[in-house]
Amino acid sequence: MHVVIVLDHPYTLKSSENIPHERSYSAALTKNSIDILKAHNHTVDLIDLQADHFNPIIDKQGLTNWRTKEYVDEQSQNYLLRLKKADEIIFIFPVWWEVMPAMLKGFIDKVFCKGQIIKIDGQRQILSLDTKIRILTVMGTPRFIYKLHYRNPLGNMLKRGVFGKMGLKNFKITYFNAEDQSEVKRANNLKNIGKYIL
Repeated sequence: MHVVIVLDHPYTLKSSENIPHERSYSAALTKNSIDILKAHNHTVDLIDLQADHFNPIIDKQGLTNWRTKEYVDEQSQNYLLRLKKADEIIFIFPVWWEVMPAMLKGFIDKVFCKGQIIKIDGQRQILSLDTKIRILTVMGTPRFIYKLHYRNPLGNMLKRGVFGKMGLKNFKITYFNAEDQSEVKRANNLKNIGKYIL
């Protein structure tokens, strides 16, 4: 299986080690995911948005390209071509203000370009319908509050509003509340990351 991981965290993958004020649980999830996937003989392609200096903004020319061309820009083209090769795509990021960071939102806006949409039997498609989508998020809000009080905005947006519109049904989202968990629980989640992505 070929897996593409999309990481969005300002500290990049380099922050996967447990060094105070230089660490990211999102990066640790990414590193452990890469390790477990490779241990199971899967190939992995990492898109580290911050390390790539991805520009998430669609300006006037970008919007014109989005409407009239196959791709918004060369970087977005590169990303989409890599995603199209994936059997599974894993998005890893923190939750800020109940949704994803701006860079990942811009990634979705720019990479899934109108010029790439095909319709088969009325279904809009960009990626193969067999593509597995896994979302691993890190947030401070307890899960039951996120789902009951905030009504799961991120899950609804991604499952129904983005990948559902593309016809991708093999979708799972996992919320990690690293702030409220003990160090032992965080370490166990990292150790057992395979159950969420394999």
